Amino acid sequence: YKKENLDLLYDNFEVIRLNNPSMMTPDTLKDVSVIFAPLGYFFGEDIFSVSPELRVVATNTTGVPHIDVEHAASRGIKVISLKDEREFLDTITPTAELTMGLIINITRNVIPAIKSVLDGKWSRWEFGGQAMLSKMSLGIVGLGRLGKMVAKYATSFGMRVSYYDPFITHNTEWSYKRVEGIEQLVSDVDIVSVHIPMNEENRHFFNKAVFSKFKRGSYFINTARGEVVDSQALIEALEKGIIKGAALDVLDGEFEPGFSNKVLSHPLVKYAQTHDNLIITPHIAGSTEDAWYLTQRHVIEQTIEYMRRFQ
Repeated sequence: YKKENLDLLYDNFEVIRLNNPSMMTPDTLKDVSVIFAPLGYFFGEDIFSVSPELRVVATNTTGVPHIDVEHAASRGIKVISLKDEREFLDTITPTAELTMGLIINITRNVIPAIKSVLDGKWSRWEFGGQAMLSKMSLGIVGLGRLGKMVAKYATSFGMRVSYYDPFITHNTEWSYKRVEGIEQLVSDVDIVSVHIPMNEENRHFFNKAVFSKFKRGSYFINTARGEVVDSQALIEALEKGIIKGAALDVLDGEFEPGFSNKVLSHPLVKYAQTHDNLIITPHIAGSTEDAWYLTQRHVIEQTIEYMRRFQ
């Protein structure tokens, strides 16, 4: 937490600070009324059952895969997150910005070009991009808050934008083309960018069958959730040249405890170690100093407001 946000917490609570949630004990939790819950640890019955005073579990994330929301509700525990804070989230733009950065990096061979210079070579010819972005088309899967931001930014680059999202009503004022099926979308665009939530219906949404329909030589960008992609199917699509390049900010399994200790064994990371057509960043899409401050602050303020009802 940013210092200013920690100060706000100390001004309003008696604070217990732990290096990570694995250090929580029944003795620690018996008097706790609020838990601020980070990703990477699961907050469910094991914790709730030994927290008789618990009223709030708060997290400055848009998704809550790490919290048993139903069990919390059954115990009268409020879950506070950024999930439905639409107006506030419209001001938080770094994920959409990184998406465009990843698109530029993978289509313009930026990473291998940098490596070449550091190896003492100064030649542009082997790093030519496939095309200008203004001559390429972008397919967005999930035209929610982030999908709309990316569509807006891509349009500013002069890209032709199509989208697949069966859960929204098309606005005739949009310049984006609506596509009725995922296979139709991926077969028609140069770049596919993913902005769908992770749920059981979307697990491995991008599988071998869908990747086989991609336009040959296209690019794949995922800043959503790793579990919506079948990792092995993506590797096969890259190896076969169906997909020319991919850029990922998320990996399946990243929220499991201890993931950072075994990241080198992940099949996509192992592939990226020997191939230049796959870029992976460690879930940094929302990671700017101001976004950290604002999202933390918003959730803390919401929590304080909620807790005042019990005073």
